[in-house]
Amino acid sequence: MLKGSCLCTAIEFTLMSKPKAITACHCRMCQKHHGAPFAVYVSVLKTHLSINKGAQLLVSYNSSGEIQRQFCQKCGSSLFWLGSDSHTDWVSVALSTLDEPCNVDKVKHIHQESKVCWLDL
Repeated sequence: MLKGSCLCTAIEFTLMSKPKAITACHCRMCQKHHGAPFAVYVSVLKTHLSINKGAQLLVSYNSSGEIQRQFCQKCGSSLFWLGSDSHTDWVSVALSTLDEPCNVDKVKHIHQESKVCWLDL
């Protein structure tokens, strides 16, 4: 189990299983949503994500088609995204919101066509 929270700790959550996929997304939406050159997410089954505190502060934004990006309405921390047609049972969690170390074996970089020009992978 891994615990996580938003910046102001108004929202706290627990991942009940080890994340299956670790992805660094370089798409423009992730860049803008995170204010960073890419966003790194871990994925778990939706049923393995428990919101322990502050669920009423979780805000959703439909960024594209079926994709819902969720963040804390109090501090703005990007927390989750879900809704992909091909992975309806899964939720992706922003890796940096975990409060404990998550052993990362391999990170898959996606949407590198949108990679910022100054980042050397």
